[in-house]
Amino acid sequence: MAIKVDLPSLGESVVEGTVSRWLVAQGDSVDLDQPLVEVTTDKVDAEIPSPAAGVVVRICAAEGEVVEVGAVLAEIDGDAVGASPAAPVTEERPPAPEPAASPVGGAEPLEDARVTPVARRLAEDAEISLEDVEGSGHAGRITKEDVLRHARSQDSPSSTPAPAAAMPAPPHGPSGETRTAPAKRPAPQPGYANYSMQEGDRLIPMSPMRRIIADHMVYSKRTSPHVGTVAEVDMGAVVALRSAHKKGFEAAQGFKLTFLPFIVHAVVRALREFPALNASVLDDAIVEKRDVNIGVAVETEKGLVVPVVRNADRFSLAGLAAELDDLAARARSRRISADDLQGGTFTVSNPGRQGNLYGFAIINQPQVGILRMGEMVKRPVVRTVEGEDAIVIRPMMHLALSYDHRAVDGAPANGFLFRIRESLERADFDL
Repeated sequence: MAIKVDLPSLGESVVEGTVSRWLVAQGDSVDLDQPLVEVTTDKVDAEIPSPAAGVVVRICAAEGEVVEVGAVLAEIDGDAVGASPAAPVTEERPPAPEPAASPVGGAEPLEDARVTPVARRLAEDAEISLEDVEGSGHAGRITKEDVLRHARSQDSPSSTPAPAAAMPAPPHGPSGETRTAPAKRPAPQPGYANYSMQEGDRLIPMSPMRRIIADHMVYSKRTSPHVGTVAEVDMGAVVALRSAHKKGFEAAQGFKLTFLPFIVHAVVRALREFPALNASVLDDAIVEKRDVNIGVAVETEKGLVVPVVRNADRFSLAGLAAELDDLAARARSRRISADDLQGGTFTVSNPGRQGNLYGFAIINQPQVGILRMGEMVKRPVVRTVEGEDAIVIRPMMHLALSYDHRAVDGAPANGFLFRIRESLERADFDL
């Protein structure tokens, strides 16, 4: 009996995913819970496991194809366990349906089954008729790439210049929140599509995750007027506190105590005092959030993801350290869920020990602020010792705050950063 492998719900706001890579082939024997396929959504990469042991008798979605939640990805023959692998079943895909003639008075929109949701939204934003777009997906289904390809084909150097860009519509489901988008925007531009490859050039297609990250970064820079400010923090007190407790902490908790929980704990305290940084812009209003949910950027093999510590203000330092360790481990092992990446109200970015002094991160929409940690290094600084100025060696770190000037002015931003610095230099944390 054939068992269908459906695309499961990967999060509350996730409605579709892109088949990134098949890990098995048609005719392969598989075990229960063996990963079958990698699927990328606008939230997370996920591996879809086999619901039963058996033989893969049919693969229903090609790599690169966008499929909706609930769609069949593959079929497993559970009765074929232990038998020799079945001969590959050739899937006969029907040709793309011929587009119906447009009725007088305006054409009816194509049925939902023939167009992916992302492609439909993109076509509407760019004012492209889907009747004119040739679909390359299963059974002639129109995908996002088809719409972009059609838009590029309509552009030429002699075309009338596009109107000034209006506020861009957000990428699908940023942080799981609904935002009002403008009715229209210019058609996608070809950019460097006409670049002639030179000898020695290497063309590297963007992975689905890379495209999603790129879309979100461009959207954020176009949406928020980014302003940055930097504080230099003497981490000596935190270093001493951590050194005094790290062995006992690791023995009791089972993982190492890093500097990140101290930074996040200081951020949480400051957000309570400066709620303007724990907010979002909604049309012509600013929403200050009740909950303090801290996103922490984690670099993975597939790209950057931002899991969220919910109600971070309710955690002790030890509890916060445990939550951060768990989220980072699950993100890197690709066991993170889409729900773990939603609902953040402020983000902390830790690029790690890579020799960086400081840098300004791009705001994670629809938030209004993000704090980026620089590398902690020992440097000579001037301090007052017994009433006299003296040059001493201290572990110093730069903290760089990017904030949305629509919602946050310089005074609260600088006050917020000063309060973080004060908490860290005093090291008033309980362990």
